[in-house]
Amino acid sequence: MLTEGLSNFNYRVDFDSGDEPVVLRIYGRDPKVCQKEVDLLRLLRETVPVPEVLRVYANGFDGVGPFIVLRYVEGITFRQLRRTGDEEAVAQAARSIGETLAAFHRHTFAERGTLGAGPAVTDHFLNGPNAIPEFIDSCLASPTLRRRLDERTRDRVHTLAWSRSPELARFQDENCLVHGDFGNRNVLVRRERGRWRVAAVIDWEFAVAGSPLFDIASFLRYERRLAPSREPRFSQGYERGGGKLSEDWRRLARIVDLTRLCEILAQEKLPADVVIEVAELVRETTEDNSI
Repeated sequence: MLTEGLSNFNYRVDFDSGDEPVVLRIYGRDPKVCQKEVDLLRLLRETVPVPEVLRVYANGFDGVGPFIVLRYVEGITFRQLRRTGDEEAVAQAARSIGETLAAFHRHTFAERGTLGAGPAVTDHFLNGPNAIPEFIDSCLASPTLRRRLDERTRDRVHTLAWSRSPELARFQDENCLVHGDFGNRNVLVRRERGRWRVAAVIDWEFAVAGSPLFDIASFLRYERRLAPSREPRFSQGYERGGGKLSEDWRRLARIVDLTRLCEILAQEKLPADVVIEVAELVRETTEDNSI
């Protein structure tokens, strides 16, 4: 087993014959999620490093599924690379990740929303000029979140989100391809010709059409101004790849990330260690005077 998520399972399959290994990805969701990811991987194959789809069983087979078979990609996750403590390797990979992110952000859709098979927008979300602070408020109203986050922090989250609502409204017209879970574990890297580069971006099941700032915020979630590891190489790579960044993108990215952090805290079934970690991230954001 390579990774185990809440609904999907990934296995590396090796063959006694010596044939190259493959990845068996089994979906716990409905067939539409499987087909969505397959269509995205095929769309991106020529412009972005993603695993090659070899076989698709969108309706399952012999009691298993739905599932797909992917060509195995040699590499380690960016998370594993960071744990080596090799600062130059991390910086090289971060630059490559920025370039890769800019490449798939060039794919746009006619409207924003959740993506389905095609890929095409199937459901709309976060619409309206104040969509982001309104969504954060809806999460703050959740009884589950209120048990996990103290009142003072909740009030500061609300105030922070609404204080930046005019700037956040600028992103409501952006409809690019957003990975939806662009973190350390979903980017594979490897050393090629003496430099660390992206080998593949994996796990596209949460992809949406929206603002690129959501992916940027997700990738920089654990980056801190006084102890940078990804910056400035990541943003340099993003702009070199054609991505556009506003002057205040770092501050706005931290606020945008509150949508995901608050959404996580509103989920009922969550491991205790995750609750502690996410709640602390929210507190750090509200107490950062640079935002």
